[in-house]
Amino acid sequence: MNQVKDQYEVYPYPERDPKDEAKRLITGSPSHPLEIDHFVFGGQRDWSRPLRALVAGGGTGDGLIQLAQLMAQAGKPCEITYVDLSAASRKVAEARARARGLTGIRFITGSLMDAPDLGTFDYIDCCGVLHHLPDPVAGFAALRAALAPGGGLGFMVYAPYGRSGVYPLQEAFGALFEGMSPEERLKAARKIMETLPEGHPFSSNPNVVDHRKSDAGFYDLLLHSQDRSFTVPELLDTLAQAGWALSGFAMPALYELDRLAPVPEHLDIPAQMAVAEKLRGTIKTHVGYAVAADAPVAPASGKNRTLVPHIRGIAPQKLAQGLAQGQRPKLAYPGTKSHLSLGREAAPLIGAINGRRSLAEIAAAARLDPIAMGAQWSRIERELVSWGMLHYSGILR
Repeated sequence: MNQVKDQYEVYPYPERDPKDEAKRLITGSPSHPLEIDHFVFGGQRDWSRPLRALVAGGGTGDGLIQLAQLMAQAGKPCEITYVDLSAASRKVAEARARARGLTGIRFITGSLMDAPDLGTFDYIDCCGVLHHLPDPVAGFAALRAALAPGGGLGFMVYAPYGRSGVYPLQEAFGALFEGMSPEERLKAARKIMETLPEGHPFSSNPNVVDHRKSDAGFYDLLLHSQDRSFTVPELLDTLAQAGWALSGFAMPALYELDRLAPVPEHLDIPAQMAVAEKLRGTIKTHVGYAVAADAPVAPASGKNRTLVPHIRGIAPQKLAQGLAQGQRPKLAYPGTKSHLSLGREAAPLIGAINGRRSLAEIAAAARLDPIAMGAQWSRIERELVSWGMLHYSGILR
């Protein structure tokens, strides 16, 4: 791990300036509290209890800052442990937390492999780290050993097809620049990239852009000394070996085969996801949630009318207004173009969502009987949950 550690001491990743905390909060998946509740706790977590969280391999702090800030905004108790090999990365993460006045965070310089020695946690974030370990199964297993009963994991690992061209370059640069310092490697690689043939798979891949954003992004993408990707079957197998079970991907629509082709009867759900990944060809990361394999908790579902729905990415009233006018809102996900397939009849239910009303209360306000509510809500849930826009949580109650 020395080369990996040396890289992040010189080029902390992702490149962040603590001064920017005054301008914006970086949010996404995993580790948004709404997603955590939806995928890990079935939408029913008691948020009056402190959330004990581990950010494993926290880097410069994106996942840490998002979780700590959103929990603070919701007024919910949270105890977070951050651990990372890189002292330079930790320094950036600490400065970002100070800039926001965030408290209740324990910072540790160390390896996620030592997670079981740090305590037990209700939620573990591990984003962009496990694919850099010499033994990813051992990494997943170490995190599983630190999991408290009923808890879960939010993860991001690389996927192969959306990263076409990356790995041949990594291997070539690794052979060319052996023994060189990180600064020397970066300078030499940038010079070679200026003459990369137009027909090279990397040159024609629009899905990878980190190399254009910063030195840290270039190095992490093309000069990493230890990097692998996972197909869907490989990811599921790795999770199973380490005692995890997939709860769900943050954006399930990308893995739903029926959106791309007729589904043969002989393909089970894992096989369908594997085929969908190949047909899409643009997925560069797998972002999702996992729970203990020996005590799995299903993601939240609208079949439970006591749950509270939340819309993310757009104000519910604005979405409802557009649907009422017959619009089909566009969906912008890298490598994917689609529209929401919801009709005018969905507008009243979506417009009634405020993050505090339960489904039962929304149905009552719309004067829908259980059968009518079930029929209409199932279509809304299928579409919005699939595109990562709808989650269930009582965090605002």
